[in-house]
Amino acid sequence: MLTKPLRALGWIGYTGLTAGFFILAAYTSFSLFVRSGVTPVPNLVGVNEEEVAPRLADQGLRLRHNPEANRYDDEVPEGRVLQQSPVAGSLAKRGSGVEVTISLGPELLEVPDVRGQILQAAQVTLAAAGMALGRTVSVYSVGAVPGTVIDQDPLPSTHVGMAAPVVLFLSTESRSDTFLMPDLVYREYEAVRRFFEQRGFRLGSVKFEPYEGIDPGIVLRQFPLPGHPIRRRDVISLVVTTDEQAGA
Repeated sequence: MLTKPLRALGWIGYTGLTAGFFILAAYTSFSLFVRSGVTPVPNLVGVNEEEVAPRLADQGLRLRHNPEANRYDDEVPEGRVLQQSPVAGSLAKRGSGVEVTISLGPELLEVPDVRGQILQAAQVTLAAAGMALGRTVSVYSVGAVPGTVIDQDPLPSTHVGMAAPVVLFLSTESRSDTFLMPDLVYREYEAVRRFFEQRGFRLGSVKFEPYEGIDPGIVLRQFPLPGHPIRRRDVISLVVTTDEQAGA
């Protein structure tokens, strides 16, 4: 009596298994059919502009590029892909386009001509051009107005990166009236004071502060720094050691 129900259950199971197999096969076939029309987008960032279209063509994709969208970048060299859409690794339909943005490289600025300007005016001109003032060097130049810029580095009309420092050469009054600041650190203050006063220089701010391990009366810091051009009218500032009692 149980034979017929068992046969019926077996037949139902067999039918269900067969139907499931065909459904799975149909789904897999449909999925493969749909996915056969897509392809992964290659990574184009950093690739040279001339190589982009051939790489996309290998994947059945087209290049989309608007030159007006190109922009400056300090890290990606000029002529290489800066950005892409869709991103690398995503799936795109064959025949569709991939949009890229090309780097223009670092933004270059034209160095303005500040020759003949005084230092303060030259600083304003450089700042307005997006550049920074570098070192200033005092030099003697026959016929030049003292305190004006007589030369610069880089030269005018040179193209440099943003915030590039510009070294200015300032005219000084007389070659015989300009000296190089000596290194005064760890020298005795009294000897330093006599040395400058005997030669017509002025000592301005002299600050005394304690410093463990160094005897009182020794120069710790100075301004201007060693090697800086100075004139007799320039003010010299010093920081000198003192003992704890005197500094309290």
